[in-house]
Amino acid sequence: MSNVAPYGSWSSPFTTEMLAQSTVRLGGPFLAAGDIWWSELRPTEGGRVQVVRRGAHGRAVDQLPEGFSARSRVHEYGGGAWWLHGDLLFIVNWEDQRIWRLDPDGSTHPLTPDIEPAGSHRYADGRVTADGRWLICVRERHEGGEVYNELVAVRADLGDDDTGQPLEPAEPTVLWFDADFVSHPRVDKTDGHLAWIQWNHPDMPWDASQLWVAGLDTIGESVTLEKPERVMGGGNESLTQPEWSPTGHLHVVSDADGWWNLWAFSRPGRPAAGTATQVTKVEGELAAPQWVFGQSTYCFTATTHMVGIWRFDGIDHLGVMRRDDWGDVTWIDTPYTALEGICAGDGSEVAMLAGSFTAEHEVVSVDADLLRPGRIPPFAVRRPAHDLEVDPAWVSIPRPVTFPSDEGREAHALYYPPHNPEFDGPSEERPPLLVLSHGGPTASARPVLQRAVQAFTSRGWAVVDVNYGGSTGFGRPYRRLLDGRWGEVDVADCANAAHWLAEQGLADGDRLVIKGGSAGGFTTLAALTFRGGFAAGSSHYGVADLEALARDTHKFESRYLDRLVGPYPEAAELYRQRSPIHHVDRLACPIILLQGAEDAIVPPEQARAMADAVASKGLPVAMVVFDGEQHGFRKADTIKRALEAELYFFAKVLGFEPADELAPVEVRNL
Repeated sequence: MSNVAPYGSWSSPFTTEMLAQSTVRLGGPFLAAGDIWWSELRPTEGGRVQVVRRGAHGRAVDQLPEGFSARSRVHEYGGGAWWLHGDLLFIVNWEDQRIWRLDPDGSTHPLTPDIEPAGSHRYADGRVTADGRWLICVRERHEGGEVYNELVAVRADLGDDDTGQPLEPAEPTVLWFDADFVSHPRVDKTDGHLAWIQWNHPDMPWDASQLWVAGLDTIGESVTLEKPERVMGGGNESLTQPEWSPTGHLHVVSDADGWWNLWAFSRPGRPAAGTATQVTKVEGELAAPQWVFGQSTYCFTATTHMVGIWRFDGIDHLGVMRRDDWGDVTWIDTPYTALEGICAGDGSEVAMLAGSFTAEHEVVSVDADLLRPGRIPPFAVRRPAHDLEVDPAWVSIPRPVTFPSDEGREAHALYYPPHNPEFDGPSEERPPLLVLSHGGPTASARPVLQRAVQAFTSRGWAVVDVNYGGSTGFGRPYRRLLDGRWGEVDVADCANAAHWLAEQGLADGDRLVIKGGSAGGFTTLAALTFRGGFAAGSSHYGVADLEALARDTHKFESRYLDRLVGPYPEAAELYRQRSPIHHVDRLACPIILLQGAEDAIVPPEQARAMADAVASKGLPVAMVVFDGEQHGFRKADTIKRALEAELYFFAKVLGFEPADELAPVEVRNL
C-alpha cells in the first residue's frame, strides 16, 4: 500500500548525488574504418569531453590522453569539436583551442600554431579532404576586441623536416571571410567542391542564411577556392546542414515552405543557381536551430537510402527514403522519442543517439535495409545509456498537451504528473507545479528522460515543460512568434500553462513555481515580475537586464535581440520596459539565482544586480555562484549543489518539509 504524505515531501531514489555522478552527455556518433566513435561529457572529470572508440571486438576505449578535452569555444557554445578521417582522430582541445591530430599509435600532433593568449584562435566543424592532406574548418579569431569568423584550410599531414622531426604547424590558409558567420564546410569527395552556410548580422542562422559553393583546389602545397557563388538563400529563408550524397549531389535543409525540409540540386558536382528542388514536404522539422556546430539530422547510406529525423508534436520520428522513390518518406516505428546525431558508415549501417521518456540517450546503430514500416527494426545498442539506478516504475511519463493562451493562440507543452509508487498525496490536496521555460529562446523542450525532472516528480511535484511561442519543432510561423515580443509571448504561454493545469485540477494554483536557464531564466524573471501568479522562481544564469545583454554579450548573439526586442540603441526604452531588473517593485515572490562565475554570455553581474534588487525590496532571495563554470553547469559538484539548493529553497519558501537532508543555502530576508 502507498503511504499518504504531502506533495513535495516524498522520499525519492533520485538523489542529488546520483544525478551528479551519473549524468554523462553523449555526442556524435561517427562510423569510420569499421568502428563506431562517440564523445562523452563527463561531469565527474570536471566537465571533460572524452572521445570513445568501439571496434569489432566490442570493447569501448577512451582515445584522448590526460590533459585533452574535445570541446570548442567558437560562438561560445561550441560543438563540432572532433572529426575523423579513417582511423585518424582530429580534435579541438579545450585548454588551448588548437587542432590536434591523434594517430592510432597514441601519438599527438598539434596542427595549428600556439597563439597568445591561449584560446584566442578557435576552431570548429572540420572536414578532411579526400586525399587526407587538408582540414577545412571554421576559425574564430579574437584579436584586440574584434572577432572574425572565417573558413580556413589546415594541413592535416605536416610531414617531417630534414632530421625526421615533425614540422611546426603553419598558419592556416584563409579561404573565405566575406560574411559575419560561416558554418558547415562540407567537402564533396567525388568532385572536389566545397559547400558552406553563411549569414550576417542582424540575422541568426535560423532566421535567414545562405548556401554557397566553390571549387576546391588542393593540388600542390596550397589550397584555394575557385568561383565561389551563392546558390540558394538570401531572403527570408533559413538553410542548414548541406551534405553531398554518395553520387555527388548537393542537399540542404530549408524552411522555405514553413518547415525545415530537404532540398536537392539536380546536377552532381558544382550546382547551378536556381536548380534546387524540394525533396520532402513534411509538416515537421528536419533540423534544429544551429546553436552548436556538428548537428546532424539526416544522412545518406552508401547504398540506396536517406535516413532522417523529423520532429513534430514535440517528439522525434525516424523517416527513410529510397533514392528510387525520392520524396516519399516512410515512417519507422521506434521505441525512442528523442533522436539526434545521425550518421552513415561505408555500407547500409546508420548510427545515432537515441533516448526516450524512460531512458537517457544511448548510441545505437541499425541496418537501413531493415527499416520497414509497421515494425520496430533491430537497433543494436553500441553504448548503452547510463544505468538509471532506479526501477523504471518510479519514472513519470509525460504527455504532450496543447492549451489556450493569450490572443486566442494555442501553445504546447509536455506535462509530467507527480509519480512515486510508494506515496500518494492527500485526496484534498493538489501538487505544487514546476513550470520549465527552456533556453534559447529559439529551442524546445527535450523529449527524453531528464533526471532533474524526475527528482521533482518523484518527490510529489507536477512538472510542465513548455514549448512556448517561439519554440522550434512547430514550423517557422510558430518559431517567429517571438519576433519583437520576447518577454511577452513566452511569459504568457508559461503562465497560461500553469493556470490551465491548475484549472484542470492537476496543480495547486497557490504553489506554482517557474524555473529556467539562460533565455529561459529571462522568461522566468519576466514572468515573476510582470505576470504574477507564481509563488517562487529559480533562474539559472538568466538575463535580468536586456540592455546589458545587448551591450556586453558575445558576437554570435550580439544582434539576436534586434529581432526579439528591437534594434539597439534605437529601442532602448523598450529594452528597459522588458527588463525585470528595472521593475523589481512589481515582484512579490521569492527567487533563487544560480550562476557560473566565468559566464561570458550572461555575465555574473546580471545575477548579482538582480539579487541585490530583490533583497532591497525585502523579499527572500538566494544566490549561488559556481567557480569554474561557464554558461551551463558541467561539473558533478555543481550539478549536485544546484539541485540541492533549489529543493532546499523551494521547501523553505513554500513551507513543506523535504524528506532529504539538504545542505542549507543562505536566503536573505527569509
